[in-house]
Amino acid sequence: MATFMIGLVILIVGGFLMGKLCDHVFQPDDRETPAYSKQDGVDYVPMPTWKNALINLLNIAGTGPILGPIQGILFGPIALLTIPIGNVIGGAVHDYFAGMICTRDGGAQMPEMVRKYTSKTVFWIYDVFVCLLLLLVGTVFIYTPGDIAATQVFGFSGAPTEVSTWVIYAVIFAYYLIATVFPIDKIIGRVYPIFGAILVFSALGVFGAMVIFHYPLVDVWGSWATQSFDYAAYFKAGHFIPIFFVTVACGILSGFHSSQTALVARTIKSEKEGRMTFYNMMVVEGFIAMVWAAGTMALIQFTAEHGGITMQLSDKGVWQYMIQKGGELVAISPTSVVGVVCRYALGPIGGAVALIGIIILPITSGDTALRALRLTIADTFHFKQDNNARRLSLAVPIFVIVGAILVWAKIDPKGFNILWRYFAWSNQTMALFPLAAATIYLIINKRGKWAWMTLIPGAFYTFICACYILNAKLGFGLSWNIAYIGGAVIAALYAVLTIWRGKKGGFTPADPVK
Repeated sequence: MATFMIGLVILIVGGFLMGKLCDHVFQPDDRETPAYSKQDGVDYVPMPTWKNALINLLNIAGTGPILGPIQGILFGPIALLTIPIGNVIGGAVHDYFAGMICTRDGGAQMPEMVRKYTSKTVFWIYDVFVCLLLLLVGTVFIYTPGDIAATQVFGFSGAPTEVSTWVIYAVIFAYYLIATVFPIDKIIGRVYPIFGAILVFSALGVFGAMVIFHYPLVDVWGSWATQSFDYAAYFKAGHFIPIFFVTVACGILSGFHSSQTALVARTIKSEKEGRMTFYNMMVVEGFIAMVWAAGTMALIQFTAEHGGITMQLSDKGVWQYMIQKGGELVAISPTSVVGVVCRYALGPIGGAVALIGIIILPITSGDTALRALRLTIADTFHFKQDNNARRLSLAVPIFVIVGAILVWAKIDPKGFNILWRYFAWSNQTMALFPLAAATIYLIINKRGKWAWMTLIPGAFYTFICACYILNAKLGFGLSWNIAYIGGAVIAALYAVLTIWRGKKGGFTPADPVK
């Protein structure tokens, strides 16, 4: 438990200090925000600070900060320190500068920000990349909550041959369409407080149970080879770098977040709200990730015999989560681990409420992902979105594509696994673009001495993403040694080219120093 508490202190104290530093570097002021200067009653809408913060949290907190840490904790207690450190100096910094620069640039979406501060070539690469990722996010976050609802709430099989499966998908699909087209304050703003309450209840409930009942957690300085699971062996065999960082994803850093902070950049009333709305909400997501990582570790220590989880190696050499059912060990998915943790920590009623929250979480990310996709395409190709007919003209083709991907992923036995792997890696890769743009922004605005704040996480994750795809079977299939060397070279090029672009200049700073 001590390691978990140390990680929590790092997250809270480190987040406070780093958040203050971000404000010191960016220097938010009292200038008029896009919510007022471009107010249209649809996308540019002044909203209260608490609602913006909550909306941003729920936009970014899908299943990533839950399912990622559930799998990442198998690397051992080091995860309870890596998550908060990475969150404070990486993910929260990424979210803050992405949101604040978009606010100062008139509510621009991320592709516009990337085009302004990098180059046209990088912009087009990013634009295609972000559209594909947002499509994948929208699809994954129909599939995941749909299947959880079908199998764990309604008791259906969730098979593609069952009509009930497609009816549930259709309901989520319909909600997404409404939230993608109609005013954000009338649709999203009104229902998010309810979702937020469930999200907070789930995380705080599990956290409270761990502290009050002294759940057994492994400390980083103790033995990692416990009777329940050998974390040390998994750490050595699992290639902590880069696999851990790609697996945990959203709890540390997520490129998807930049598309969501850009949305909220159009609704904040003052730049001075940015730290609470952008930076602090990512810190909250880090807390959620830590809670679910620790909760999973505790149940592994309890073992299935005592109502927890037993780890068992399958015939294919893959570690499986096992629970005891009818006197026998039964394999469950990482998604089902959520239910086990909730019921153990919160009881049957609290667990049921928390499970509803887990279903809602991906839905609240999926709707805004598709909304961001519509706005991104509209901004890139200068399509007006001033009435419902024009918004539908973009939304309908988007949903046709999402529907096609969903059907393929559900019918093909390997479809969803392929979809999820590309989603996880591309999510991290997407973060490299706004981090580079933020570094260039700082350099051209005579704040180059602070450029390390965004350059270091950008270069590090370039290394992570390059290593992963160079080695992955779905990538280049190279050996780990070659992948590490290649990753280091690509990361160095990323850093050099980013600094070169910033010093080259040739464009007007968005924030001239007064």
